Amino acid sequence: MVDKVTWQRAGRVTEPGRYMFRFGWLTVTADDLKVWQQFPEAVFTLVKKPDAGPDADEYHLGLFELPTAPSSDHH
Repeated sequence: MVDKVTWQRAGRVTEPGRYMFRFGWLTVTADDLKVWQQFPEAVFTLVKKPDAGPDADEYHLGLFELPTAPSSDHH
């Protein structure tokens, strides 16, 4: 089961909408895209839509995390 998705994995979508992926349908909002445009390495948690039926794989993006970059100010 996939539970995290990156912008690269989402095909670097540029428009809000509903997209079909191997794991099911993913709804991407304008706010989600703003995060990815500002932080291309951000990783979102996939959240199954509560109103989706038992056979429907409908997801939206939940919380996101940013990979920790190595600090470069060691003196």
